[in-house]
Amino acid sequence: MINCIALDDEPIALEIIKVYCEKTPSLNLVKVFTQASKAKKYLRKYPVDLLFLDIQMPDVNGVDFYKSIVRKPLVIFTTAHLKYAVEAFEVSAIDYLIKPINLERFTEACTKALNTLNTKRNHHS
Repeated sequence: MINCIALDDEPIALEIIKVYCEKTPSLNLVKVFTQASKAKKYLRKYPVDLLFLDIQMPDVNGVDFYKSIVRKPLVIFTTAHLKYAVEAFEVSAIDYLIKPINLERFTEACTKALNTLNTKRNHHS
């Protein structure tokens, strides 16, 4: 099971992620956030495996937000903009989903995340 959170300034985008997570048995969406500061505070206390992260938000750029987290979960960027793809992969993003996100691409991204986590977990055991 992958514990994840989502951060996006658009409530509609978070709703879509919620619905897709419910349709994905390996995902446990613990919480969603519209404010980066609250998400950061949460991550300090409760590390998660995966973060769905918007890039263009009013108070912060998602890539900068990710760089600022101490314990980094895997990250899947969710954005309407292609122009941040290079930056996203420079921080080792698992995937880069362009909005509107369809379920098939979402599932593909989550499968990549699951495979990465399983590989990491197997190396630690």
